[in-house]
Amino acid sequence: MYKRFVVIGSNSFSGSNLTRYLLQQGHQVLGVSRSAEPDAVFLPYKTDPSHLDLFEFFQGDLNVDHREVVDLIRDFSPEYVVNFAAQGMVAQSWDSPEDWYQTNVVAQVRLHDALRKLQSLKKYVHVTTPEVYGSTNGWITESNNFSPSTPYAVSRAACDLHLMSFFRAYQFPVVFTRAANVYGPGQQLYRIIPRALMCARTGQRLQLHGGGQSVRCFIHIEDVAEATYQIALRGEPGQCYHISTQQKISIRELVERIANMVGIALSELVEISDERLGKDQAYLLDSAKLREELGWSDVVDLDTGIAKTCDWVDANLGTLLDQPQTYIHKP
Repeated sequence: MYKRFVVIGSNSFSGSNLTRYLLQQGHQVLGVSRSAEPDAVFLPYKTDPSHLDLFEFFQGDLNVDHREVVDLIRDFSPEYVVNFAAQGMVAQSWDSPEDWYQTNVVAQVRLHDALRKLQSLKKYVHVTTPEVYGSTNGWITESNNFSPSTPYAVSRAACDLHLMSFFRAYQFPVVFTRAANVYGPGQQLYRIIPRALMCARTGQRLQLHGGGQSVRCFIHIEDVAEATYQIALRGEPGQCYHISTQQKISIRELVERIANMVGIALSELVEISDERLGKDQAYLLDSAKLREELGWSDVVDLDTGIAKTCDWVDANLGTLLDQPQTYIHKP
């Protein structure tokens, strides 16, 4: 039977891919984002028009349109709410930290206080970030202590703690997800994999901060969408689930792999620059809990995922050249 989902941040990379996944399963989806829908090249759910009759979109900013968003959600009577909405970007959070705290804490608290009174709600999935842990030593589990290093990370940790207080006080049915570095076709062009591919195709130089020594895990968006869906349906309230591959790679090695795949020398693609302020050396998320409790496993390996992303860039290069290549801050 179909279910009713609200996806907050449905224009985001992860939000738009979960929306597509839900529509393919036959569920009814209300998407909410503060910006108008971008070009369809960034909205995978528009590639199959046969499912769009199950989708409704509302443009609303939680900071300024709180009442309208809450009223719409209440009228929709969702069983599940998945929230991707957050002020992202780590380095930029130092420039105007108050924007990050307003969007990621204050606006979220107001939303959650309304959602906890929603009778139809079975599960609220809060999509948070491994940045709350700070730089990690080895593979860490969901019980690792918070040690945020930037205003962005502090704002996300604060919201996570607030939600746990609601879980304990009101039995608010929150579950948390923290994913490794997500990538795939349709991702914003300022993210590392599409940015490297765009630089390779246009002859630009990619700034490799700190020489690319930091270590990450990269997970394909299709695997993340499947994991998020399973967590929404079967995750235990009050619990967090890591979504990650078990393969780690330095940013330099990642970019070198991309360069080899597209047939360009690494020295022709990158330019070494200073490390970003507050940059964490590593995020290595142990995903055994998700694998063992919910039976999830990642399917798309890194080489296949990069190749799919490269195909997307090449197929849409003309359109992508007209899209923003760098992050544009919206307070």
